[in-house]
Formats: sequence, structure tokens, C-alpha cells
Amino acid sequence: MIGKMSEKGLDIPAKNRRRMVILGSSKVGKTAVVSRFLSARPDEQYTPTVEDFHQKLYSIRGSLYQLDILDTSGNHPFPATRRLSILTGDVFVLVFSLDNRDSFQEARRLKRQISETKSRLRNKTKESAEVPLVICGNKCDREFQRQVLREEAEQLAGADEGRRCAYFEVSAKKNTNVDRMFQALFAMAELPDEMSPGRHCEVSLQSCQLLRRKSFRARRCKDAYGVVTPSARRPSVHSDLMYIREKAVAAAQAKEKACVIC
Repeated sequence: MIGKMSEKGLDIPAKNRRRMVILGSSKVGKTAVVSRFLSARPDEQYTPTVEDFHQKLYSIRGSLYQLDILDTSGNHPFPATRRLSILTGDVFVLVFSLDNRDSFQEARRLKRQISETKSRLRNKTKESAEVPLVICGNKCDREFQRQVLREEAEQLAGADEGRRCAYFEVSAKKNTNVDRMFQALFAMAELPDEMSPGRHCEVSLQSCQLLRRKSFRARRCKDAYGVVTPSARRPSVHSDLMYIREKAVAAAQAKEKACVIC
């Protein structure tokens, strides 16, 4: 299975494996934003998302990266599932529709829930539990139907001064500002800019097999490549819990190392 190949067949360090979680109400364009990220093509037909999982592998300047993308349901019929999605998330995209005020209020609630959930996980204050997050006001091409002012959304993004949060008005349909939004998100997460759409070459699955070879990566260390793994499957609950534990251990080790240096 390709998903396992990315973890077992390739030696990807834990610090280079991240999960991006897309949250928001129904019909705000979450899946369209994800489609732009994965293939630069919009998803024209609306189909309610239960939960979609995607995976993308990168070779950037000789190093390997793995990005898991979790496109969540806007209905959230199971609160425990949404909480698990937040617990496993490393970076977040909160999507609301500029022509739907209720969806903006939901984005406000989700932002608060992310902060509270991460705080409980790490047994820390909200301020120290910050995660890279962008708030995405989608459908900016419908200016005449706007129900949310830019100032309101910017205030929400800047409510926690100094935090890793930014606001962008985008149009997944017109592909407006989508690349800029992801570039900002990866910069906040201290990930390579080349992970953003348009900043790397898309390669075939056959080429992806070459990523296993260090000689191939060394030969092309100045280049950036990305491939979407087909038929990637959502990890099991057990795997998600192990992922959370692994990230917590890695964070604790990094903190301990920083304290020793100080």
C-alpha cells in the first residue's frame, strides 16, 4: 500500500512529517481548496464530505517530507472524531464563506476549540499551545454577496497577538490567493516554501520510487519534487494515537535539547 510505503519504505524523519487539517462548515469550499492544493484544479461539483484523506510526498533539496491532508466533514456528527482530528493536526486551515455569516461564526468556534484541545493535550496554557493556522475567507469572487467584513476576519486572526495565525481572502474557484495562503502557512510551520503549490515539480509515481535512493536525492539536491500518493487511506484510531504520542515525545526532546543549549 502506498501509504505504508511512505512511512516504511522511505526514511522520513518525524520532524518532516506533518498533518494539515481542513476545518469549516458545510458548503464553504474546503474540498475545493484542497483540490487546488493537490492538483491546481477546482472541484466544480459539490459532494458532501464525510472525511477525505490525502497524502503528498516531497523531495526538497535532498531531504524527504510527508504531508498528510485531512479534509473533514462540515457537519461533525461525531464530536469525538473532530476532536481526534484536531489532536492529530500540526497545521490548520479554517475555511468559511464570505457570503455566509454563520460559517464565519463556526470558524470562530473552531479556532477556540483548536486552542483549548491543544492546551489540554500538552497540559499548557492556550498561549503556549499555539499551532500554525490560517483563516481562509473563501468565495471572494462573490463580493456583492459578502456578509463578513475583512476587518472582522482580520480581528479574529489577530485576536491572539503574536500568534502563528493569518487571514486570507481567497477564491478556490478562480484560484485567487490560494498559493499565497499556503506559502504563509508553511512559513509559520517552518516548513520549506517549496511545499506550496507551484513551488515544486509534480512527478509521477514511478519517479517517486526513486526517492528511496539517496544517490538520486543527492544528485538533484537543488530541486524540489512532489507526488500525491494514490489511494492513501485514513490511519486507524490506534495509528492516530501513536502519531500524537510520537509528536509529543519529539516536542519534549526538542524542548529538553533547547534547555541544555541555554
